[in-house]
Amino acid sequence: MLVSLTIRDVVLIERLSLSFRKGLCALTGETGAGKSILLDALGLALGARADSGLVRHGADQASVTAEFELSGDHPAFAILKEQGLDADSGDGSLVIRRTVNTDGRSRAWVNDQPVGVGLLKSLGAELVEVHGQFDTHGLLNPQTHRSVLDAYAGLSAQAAQVAAAHRAWRQVEDARHSAAADIARARSEEEYLRHAVAELDALAPKAGEEEELSETRAVLMHREKLVDGMNAAYAELSGDRGVERALSSAIRTLSRIADRAGGTLDPVIAALDRAATEAGEAIAALQAVSSGVDMDPRALEKLEERLFALRAAARKHGVDVDALAPLREEMAGRLLLIEDQGDLLAKLAKEAEQARTTFHKAAEALSAARREAAGRLDVAVAGELAPLKMEKAKFRTLVEPLDEAEWNASGIDRVAFQVATNPGSPPGALNKIASGGELARFMLALKVVLAQTSTVGTLVFDEVDTGIGGAVAAAVGERLETLGHGLQVLVVTHSPQVAARGAVHLKVQKSQKGEQVTTGVAELDGDERREEIARMLSGATVTAEARAAADSLIAGRG
Repeated sequence: MLVSLTIRDVVLIERLSLSFRKGLCALTGETGAGKSILLDALGLALGARADSGLVRHGADQASVTAEFELSGDHPAFAILKEQGLDADSGDGSLVIRRTVNTDGRSRAWVNDQPVGVGLLKSLGAELVEVHGQFDTHGLLNPQTHRSVLDAYAGLSAQAAQVAAAHRAWRQVEDARHSAAADIARARSEEEYLRHAVAELDALAPKAGEEEELSETRAVLMHREKLVDGMNAAYAELSGDRGVERALSSAIRTLSRIADRAGGTLDPVIAALDRAATEAGEAIAALQAVSSGVDMDPRALEKLEERLFALRAAARKHGVDVDALAPLREEMAGRLLLIEDQGDLLAKLAKEAEQARTTFHKAAEALSAARREAAGRLDVAVAGELAPLKMEKAKFRTLVEPLDEAEWNASGIDRVAFQVATNPGSPPGALNKIASGGELARFMLALKVVLAQTSTVGTLVFDEVDTGIGGAVAAAVGERLETLGHGLQVLVVTHSPQVAARGAVHLKVQKSQKGEQVTTGVAELDGDERREEIARMLSGATVTAEARAAADSLIAGRG
């Protein structure tokens, strides 16, 4: 629930700190005193659109801080964790702060961590519900009715199973459609594929072949010079005066006198012996390389034909030479798909039908549970309408089947709340049939019934008692008070019957210092509260009768 709201430099509010507690809190004040500013400030903290017009004249920045006290498993903390934010405050508190500059730019923080406005909106939806006379969101939005009914009936887990079955069905259907498209595309180019695969089979490209052929080609292009050079080198190394002969002669000469040198010639003889061995190896290697040079005059021509054929094929298909072999495999796979198309499509069609059956079975069970829950909800709301002086009004939860083309992750039916305000009149959409006062009472009846299923701990009613008075207003106040027994309820009201029911009474009022007008809030108690309710009853002149009536209203609070 909301435990505090701190406002700085918002419109007419200079500095204001408010504390809240559980139960019904009534906010009253004369028209134009600034009650809507408080709701605008709260809305700003919960992700509403920032506007430079919210910044108080003469100030550089508007600031709003809202602190909430939540249970450890509240959905708001899960939202923060999903965004990678540290959600653990240690005491279950969630502090939201938002600032707006005079240029309209805003910044936001949650538990001192910077966040975006989108995240604030997500958090706000889990923290506070705002209901106004002309509200078009929340329960008045038909798109929410299905999830509201599921929450009321405890069907969220069953609805999640239906959503999972729908996803599985759609995945198989997508795979089937994709395979059919691939097969159709492959079939249209079957002749080309067969020709291309045949060409590549005949060419038989290998990975790394281009580089190998290029290196061999470079050798063959200079083979005569290479052979001449290698022959000359061989003659120098192995002729009558070659290196091997010279080394052998030197080794023999030194060996004859080595015993007279006291061992000093041993390293020299060893080095010459190694040199002779390596020289022999070099000569053998040179012979091998020389004999390996292909002197066939057609060798270069054949090699170039192969190399140029590979490069031509690569250009034709728009790939590198090394990619020709993988390309051939990919084309062969597409041909195989054509050949196996009947079996594949039949297999996928069977899987799709099985997945559809699984989804439909789960969705039908969910629909049956929804219809049963709808009856219970209608009875419960009817029980709340009587105390609100709407005994003749009818509330109906419509659960009707969708065409198969409209089936979705939420199931196979549409859920809509409908009302009939007069006997014999056909039911219609909640926000189109009921008048302002009737709508307020329908909303109250719904909220009282649904209060125990919502994770939102704070409800705000903005002048939902407009257009009603007397016994009806008293009944509205009683239901708001009842709602406040389990939740935190803030109501902006002009009705003394509603205000008298509040566990807390806050008065919004203007004050003026010189030319500066500011809005403040005072918590009323005792005589001050009686005087405010008497003012609401009688107008500008507060009479003794009005004060007595105010005492009677306050005394009637449960």
